[in-house]
Amino acid sequence: MAVEVLLSCLNQDIPALLTKTGLNGAAVVVNQCDREGSEEIVLPGGLARIFYSAERGVGKSRNLALSKAQEEICIFGDEDIVYREGYAELIEAEFAKHPEADGLLFQVEVDPSRKTYQNDSFGRVGLLNCGRYPAYSMALRRQKLIDSGVWFSTLFGGGARYSNGEDSLFIRDVIKAGLKLYKTPVCIGEEQPRPSTWFTGYHEKFFFDRGVLYAFLYGRLAPLWAFRFVFAKRKLMCQEIPWQSTFGIVLKGIKEGRRVKREESNEA
Repeated sequence: MAVEVLLSCLNQDIPALLTKTGLNGAAVVVNQCDREGSEEIVLPGGLARIFYSAERGVGKSRNLALSKAQEEICIFGDEDIVYREGYAELIEAEFAKHPEADGLLFQVEVDPSRKTYQNDSFGRVGLLNCGRYPAYSMALRRQKLIDSGVWFSTLFGGGARYSNGEDSLFIRDVIKAGLKLYKTPVCIGEEQPRPSTWFTGYHEKFFFDRGVLYAFLYGRLAPLWAFRFVFAKRKLMCQEIPWQSTFGIVLKGIKEGRRVKREESNEA
């Protein structure tokens, strides 16, 4: 069993990035920049294969990395994650300990202001509690994922039409495809804070894009989840736009999302 990190980045100095993130084994790195090409860098624990792409969009970047992956276990990386020494061995050991798992969501420490989850014990992850996890916490048995036919959405995330949400959609689709996901308290790294690549404030586009995402995530229940989201977060997010107006913007996004979903269904 071998682990391969699939890392998406934007306009990075690759040797410096490999040093900063602590990667020292098998990896596929997709660097979205202004050229095309590839190279290989030998690391102490394996080969890093680097692909340069002029395309934009985190979904496209991660899908390209996945298409190039070769090892049995793949984990989605990010340029601001610093991996702990021995991360590959930790991942391998946890998969060996849990052969029932098609995928494991590991603990990655982040700033408390950005924390959305805390794994204090081992347990199953389902549709009701999967939305809190980022893709960079998830390792999967590669062939299981390929066989499922699940890929990242190219509509959401940095560089895409809509701001964010590609992680939530991907993890949900993995579960709906029948893969068994579990959370584990094993910590494999820490996030290094940096300016967000997509968040620029609680403005109209933020709420509109959230509505589009909810249409994809929750279907007919999207308005209910949207109301819950806006009302619960109104003191934080609705200081410039009244929460009632904010909810209306999210509803417009839901309408847009339903239209996009219909178009996708017709094309299929």
